[in-house]
Amino acid sequence: MLKPMTWLAKVLYWPLKPLVRCKIVPEPVAENLALDPKQPVFYISRTASASDLATLARICHKLGLPDPMEPVLIGNQSLSRIIFLEQPRVLWGSRASTDALQQGLALLQAHLQDPHFSAQLLPVSVLWGRAPGKENSVKSMLGESESPSWLAKLFIVLISGRHTLVRFSKAVSVRQIIENSTVNEETAHKLLRVARFHFYRQRLAATGPKLPNRAALFNSLLASDVLKKAIEDEAKSKKISIKEARAEALKLLEEIAADYRESTLRVGDRFLGWLWKKLYSGLKINNGQVLTDLVQKGHEIVYVPCHRSHMDYLLLSYVIYHQGLAPPHIAAGINLNFWPVGTFFRRGGAFFIRRSFSGDKLYSAVFREYLSKLFSKGYPVKYYSEGGRSRTGRLLQPKTGMLAMTVQALLRGIDRPISLVPVYLGYEHVMEVNTYLTELKGSSKKKESIGGVFSAVRKLRDYGYGYVNFGQPISLNSFLTQQVPDWRAAAETADTQKPVWLNPTVATLSTVIMQRINQAAALNSINLIATCLLATRQHSLTRQELTTQLEFYRNLQHYAPYHSGVTLPEGSVSQWIDHAIRLKKVEVSQDSFGQIIQLTPENAILLSYYRNNVCHLFMLPAILATALLQHSELSKVQLINICQLLQPLLQHELFLQLDQFNAYIEQVLAQLQQHQLVETKGQSLQAASVQQVGHFMLELLAFNAQDVLQRYAVVLNLLQLHSPLTRAELEQQSHELAQRLSTLHGISSPEYHDKQLFATLINALREAGYCHSNEQNELEATAILLPLQQTVNGLLRADVLQTVLSIVKKKD
Repeated sequence: MLKPMTWLAKVLYWPLKPLVRCKIVPEPVAENLALDPKQPVFYISRTASASDLATLARICHKLGLPDPMEPVLIGNQSLSRIIFLEQPRVLWGSRASTDALQQGLALLQAHLQDPHFSAQLLPVSVLWGRAPGKENSVKSMLGESESPSWLAKLFIVLISGRHTLVRFSKAVSVRQIIENSTVNEETAHKLLRVARFHFYRQRLAATGPKLPNRAALFNSLLASDVLKKAIEDEAKSKKISIKEARAEALKLLEEIAADYRESTLRVGDRFLGWLWKKLYSGLKINNGQVLTDLVQKGHEIVYVPCHRSHMDYLLLSYVIYHQGLAPPHIAAGINLNFWPVGTFFRRGGAFFIRRSFSGDKLYSAVFREYLSKLFSKGYPVKYYSEGGRSRTGRLLQPKTGMLAMTVQALLRGIDRPISLVPVYLGYEHVMEVNTYLTELKGSSKKKESIGGVFSAVRKLRDYGYGYVNFGQPISLNSFLTQQVPDWRAAAETADTQKPVWLNPTVATLSTVIMQRINQAAALNSINLIATCLLATRQHSLTRQELTTQLEFYRNLQHYAPYHSGVTLPEGSVSQWIDHAIRLKKVEVSQDSFGQIIQLTPENAILLSYYRNNVCHLFMLPAILATALLQHSELSKVQLINICQLLQPLLQHELFLQLDQFNAYIEQVLAQLQQHQLVETKGQSLQAASVQQVGHFMLELLAFNAQDVLQRYAVVLNLLQLHSPLTRAELEQQSHELAQRLSTLHGISSPEYHDKQLFATLINALREAGYCHSNEQNELEATAILLPLQQTVNGLLRADVLQTVLSIVKKKD
């Protein structure tokens, strides 16, 4: 039956070439598929189609894979290399069945006859266009059919041929199938059923669910019991009619809801492809396979990235689209809903959210119901748990509103598992970084406008590389079962009651998400060079010194990794430095002794942002280095104790999370010894002598903990010497003291202007029991604060400690 189709596919091979442009996933195909070249490959696809076969043949030729139109010879038997599960629809009459069952049986029996034969069955999906289609649409009977007739396929190829997606899935070993099953017709049927379900999920993953009519969606939402009650309450509270309250609810839906259009995605894909080439040397994507695995298991995906820049909205959706998956609906700040950007974002899947729901019960009800509808329909969703962009480069403390609504949506009866995917987004240049420091110093945030967009466009240049690292997913269902074993019981009252466990559980979940974002951090040439140069007083190093320190940091993260999800930059250290020079992040001067790499005063402040993106990776090594520099000698046990004492505060502020804490500390100490930064003295360790290069390298490493330890010292000494203090007084005095410290010691770091960091530290101290609130709601130090204060004071440089103590004592 395949012979006429193969003949037609060969006829169409060249005429189709100008009409078809394919996106192939995963990339690179050969490395991801890991096929055994010694064993034959068979392809399995959904619908018998000459155009599909011709397109697949061209792609296989390009990738160096076996030709699907050529048969496979097994002894004296010739088997077709491709298996189609079903025939296309016909213009009249009923569809015939394919030879898939007979081919499957023949393939299984061939394995029984030859014990050395082990075929690889490679599923391939050919999707002509990525349009999800619309519910109750006439198109679903024509161009959007999964098995279109030859006439419908003709129009599909002409209209969507240049937007074709071809996805190769992991090959299945036929030998393993027969080892676990009896070779008979039932086994072949089962194999084909599994394959059909696989292709259904592949299509759903690539296009997303069918889109509802926008007006019909709004009417269904307004007709829900939850919104009916909210509308009635709104009418009573504002003394207006039900009709007026309903009109207000409809207006809110218009403000919030996305207007997803596949045509916008096509235009956006082309525009962004051009934009990334203008902006970036390239995009680095890591661990994208985790998304395909989740989709294949039928999971609802919620992307939870960190938030560095407005570019995040575009970058992550673009990357997901090019992973062969449907772009998510995106929670965007209402500040981005300005003409014409707001319209473009809305049609690209953005739904808009106000900064606060406080006091507006109708808005809260409308938004929750809309979000719940997205989940129930099966749309992937993306939101930023930080709420806003980080101005310092560190992760912000998470906002839990969207997470809480996600959990509540699950309680309302979603029949699929939900997985939260943390995403680390990194840049070698953030377009808004120049404005962040001025905002931290007190300048008001500029309102987004079309003028700002044009201003940004005029400044387009090469910004280096962009990084998208997908972290370890969190199964929301499993997480809830672990935290609240009887959470499913709350589903019965999900519409009327908020479970008492919701807030603390969501708070824990938000922390785990931030920890996993940091575990997927991307080290790059800019943040590593910033980490090195900012540690020097003059923000300069010889090229040889910089090269040596960078090689040490690379080896430190390779042999004592913070986490397996952390990625290292490619290329040599020399190439990293040349890359930073080309991006004008550093300046180079030359004398008779060689090159000096340095930062201008302006760049020194800006590059602290990029250093802060990855400061958590070097924090514990820096504390170890600091302890060894400040004390003549320390045992491993003493060093581990110092780190453990500070760990609760670091975990709260930097979202540190290590699976094997003590083992990690020992690995770091081993690397310090390996690179001769540390020496052994009996049973203790000490810093390398001042005359050795290792001592200078240890000082550079130690600098990474300086700002954190100084802020800790400010708050701890104020608490110890002046409590009780109101929270507001402690935050204000801490901020003022830090500002003075910054002036006296020439510290230029964004976090010294960030009042929120002091509030975060005070929360961490309370949670760890270092202070508590008295009857007047003032903060008082507890007995365990003194050892912490003494430890931190012992890690400060003498001049800085003297400044802190003298200023604190003047507060008396």
